[in-house]
Amino acid sequence: MSSVTSRNRRRVLKGAAALGAYALSASPARSAAKPFEGVELNVSCWSAPFPKLLQTYLPEFEKLTGIKVNYDTPGFLIYNQRVDLELSTRGSSYDVLNITFIYVDRWLRAGWFAPLNDFLKDPAATPKDFDIDDFLPATRKIMSDKQGNLYGIPWTCDISMAAAGRYDLVTQAGLAMPTTFDEIEKVAAATNKNGVAGFLGDNRHGWNFPPYLQGFGGNVFRKPPDDLMPMLDTREAIAAADFYCHLLRDYGPNGVLSYSYDQVTAALKQGRGNYVTEGHIFLMPAADPDSKEAKTVRYSPFPRGPAGQFPGFATHAWGIPVGAKNKRASWEFIKWAMSKEMMMRAVTEKGYSSPSRRSVVQSPEFKKRLTLNDNDVADIYLKGIETAGGSDYMAYRIVHVFPQVDTLIGQAMERIVSKQMSAADSMRQAQASAIADLKKAGVKL
Repeated sequence: MSSVTSRNRRRVLKGAAALGAYALSASPARSAAKPFEGVELNVSCWSAPFPKLLQTYLPEFEKLTGIKVNYDTPGFLIYNQRVDLELSTRGSSYDVLNITFIYVDRWLRAGWFAPLNDFLKDPAATPKDFDIDDFLPATRKIMSDKQGNLYGIPWTCDISMAAAGRYDLVTQAGLAMPTTFDEIEKVAAATNKNGVAGFLGDNRHGWNFPPYLQGFGGNVFRKPPDDLMPMLDTREAIAAADFYCHLLRDYGPNGVLSYSYDQVTAALKQGRGNYVTEGHIFLMPAADPDSKEAKTVRYSPFPRGPAGQFPGFATHAWGIPVGAKNKRASWEFIKWAMSKEMMMRAVTEKGYSSPSRRSVVQSPEFKKRLTLNDNDVADIYLKGIETAGGSDYMAYRIVHVFPQVDTLIGQAMERIVSKQMSAADSMRQAQASAIADLKKAGVKL
């Protein structure tokens, strides 16, 4: 038997074993019949790693259940525009949809998704070993309302951490991975030479700036989600903007204001940049075999500011829109997609690095996947998520008016980095614009 044939046989057997495990856990009668034979589901999510890799397993689900899945993964912006329109009209075109993090408040508050509690409490619909408590509390908290109703099963976590691609330059300077904002400055200054940018950052300032803002003791809104008065011109906000933009302007690469997250990843892999604080999924490739920094990159938690540590956190989840025609079949898909078996397979077979289940995050397989240059990145990942779940500091990001303020934050940072305005003047302009925009949107301030 050839090695290729042997590998294919092992892959088939592994898939069959996972199908068998799901079949046994899904329902006592699952192996006897296909109760959903002939049902069609329309499923859509933006083109993130997990939904895309899940697509490769769909034939297994269809064979097991008899359900035909029409699966769509458009780009992020297109997905959100299309789904927002569909949900707002209470349409029935989709049976399973992704609940996008920044639209949680808008979509759930409007009643556009069905609560999942009845499915979770029904042993005929959900076996005990599905184990909803296995999903990290921070992810479930985001997808629940104040009454404890859960609307989405989270499939991913994104947590801000730090990476130094040229950690060799850091140690040569007698320094270590920064644990505070002041230490970021020292590392960036010491390594900003010989064609290496001391600090990297992309142009999603509405994601990258708030951890610094909160680290200085500020916030985007006064007390979200109830009090949405913008707080962009406070002393803390101005100090944070001045510091963050100084890092980008004085230690960043040429053209840093136009950098996308893909360019940050590329700069790390090509050895053109050193230190960066970013969502972890864009930092992991620096340790890939094809990276010039594969042997020199090091990782650490997001550093602390004067007011504490506030790593950015995001999650997305599968949910059932209220217009779905066969919600029980919709739940069957979600239950399969989010089972322990499928998430573990995503890690072991596809290298998935953002699981939402604690059992998977703490598994030997995931720890091996995220042990990079002797760094236990899995531990950094889990502790960062637990930090986010321990308070409500990410509440600013899921309120329905954040997208407008996100844009204004980006414009403010661009004015400061380019020296069009001082930090104080730019943030005051952002504050005035935010108040005006929110009032137009009907927000009482």
